[in-house]
Amino acid sequence: MADVKIAKLQTALAALDQISENEKSGFVSLVSRHLSGEAEQIEWSKIQTPTDEVVVPYDTLASPPEDIEATKTLLNKLAVLKLNGGLGTTMGCTGPKSVIEVRNGFTFLDLIVIQIESLNKKYGCDVPLLLMNSFNTHDDTLKIVEKYANSNIKIHTFNQSQYPRLVVEDFMPLPSKGQSGKDGWYPPGHGDVFPSLMNSGKLDALLSQGKEYIFVANSDNLGAIVDLKILNHLIHNHNEYCMEVTPKTLADVKGGTLISYKGRVQLLEIAQVPDAHVSEFKSIEKFKIFNTNNLWVSLKAIKRLVEANALKMEIIPNPKEVDGMKVLQLETAAGAAIRFFDHAIGINVPRSRFLPVKATSDLLLVQSDLYTLVDGFVIRNKARTNLANPSIELGPEFKKVASFLGHFKSIPSIVELDSLKVSGDVWFGAGIVLKGNVSITAKSGAKLEIPDGAVLENK
Repeated sequence: MADVKIAKLQTALAALDQISENEKSGFVSLVSRHLSGEAEQIEWSKIQTPTDEVVVPYDTLASPPEDIEATKTLLNKLAVLKLNGGLGTTMGCTGPKSVIEVRNGFTFLDLIVIQIESLNKKYGCDVPLLLMNSFNTHDDTLKIVEKYANSNIKIHTFNQSQYPRLVVEDFMPLPSKGQSGKDGWYPPGHGDVFPSLMNSGKLDALLSQGKEYIFVANSDNLGAIVDLKILNHLIHNHNEYCMEVTPKTLADVKGGTLISYKGRVQLLEIAQVPDAHVSEFKSIEKFKIFNTNNLWVSLKAIKRLVEANALKMEIIPNPKEVDGMKVLQLETAAGAAIRFFDHAIGINVPRSRFLPVKATSDLLLVQSDLYTLVDGFVIRNKARTNLANPSIELGPEFKKVASFLGHFKSIPSIVELDSLKVSGDVWFGAGIVLKGNVSITAKSGAKLEIPDGAVLENK
């Protein structure tokens, strides 16, 4: 039955001229893997907690060389890649998420460029920046990147694959049903970074420039900065793959974790966990770490594995609806590739390397006095004694960036804040200080204004 479906699919794909032959064959192999139901269930009893050899504590890493020349040699082996395929739609923005202003008028992309510029300047090295776009963000990103034309950093953009959404009813591509617009297509998740690097020609170009490692991270993670200790460790120990993990808090219970399984290190995602064990998976006792999606990968190893078609990551089926029609997107995640690389490790990094901005509540944290900005790096205020960030819940009035910014004359001081809950139409004056646990509720339909200079402590 599956063979018939695949044959029909191939015929339909042949008629679609929007995508390349590479994309067509990549898509067919994804669909046939999905149809063969090859997803093996994890045998729960065989899961082992990784040792310190497999998930290395950050504190035990050797210091990188002090010498400027030695550091330059190290950095010249590196390229940085930011996953830039996402739109800022959840935060009410149009265009790539990476152009949302984070702090002092700088966007995510500005900060990334400033960081790498200051590295290149300080050590006289040549670390390039690659942006993996999706067809959703490609055109906008090309325009935006022009403003960095005079910087001392080479910026390369390339697109990840564009795959057709599948109509659930008959497993045919949506575009061949006459859906010719963007809705007919999807980018298949960041697991696609490896074949896309290869297909775009960027991988061979980097190898010919003597680059050995690529540091891959989400463009919205402000903590994902180049770390010399990690790079130094990987080069010395010939690790082909490294995933940065960090201790779980209650906010991260759904995050994927690293396990030792049948002699290899593997990413375990909540979707793979048998129902009976989900609560155990979410507990902080047994699975203490989660994947930050900061990944360091050997370029030679990527080439070897992509050419051998060996990167068969777990498939994540993502059901959607387009114009009332049920469709399916098959996606993969880059972290799941860890089990195919040799000498793969995790490094248990400080929480400061994971500072994602997924919602306006995260934006409030990074725009506040909890952080300062130095050379494009967002640095945490030493005056805060609590290692955890305050938990912040903002109501729907704050969901979109523009309305969020409109509700604050200035961002309150939150260095001594533990939690904040805001519901209703609340407007903040300038110079407000929040401490302890603060909950603010405006009555339905009423506007509540907090005066300039107010100090709210445990209220």
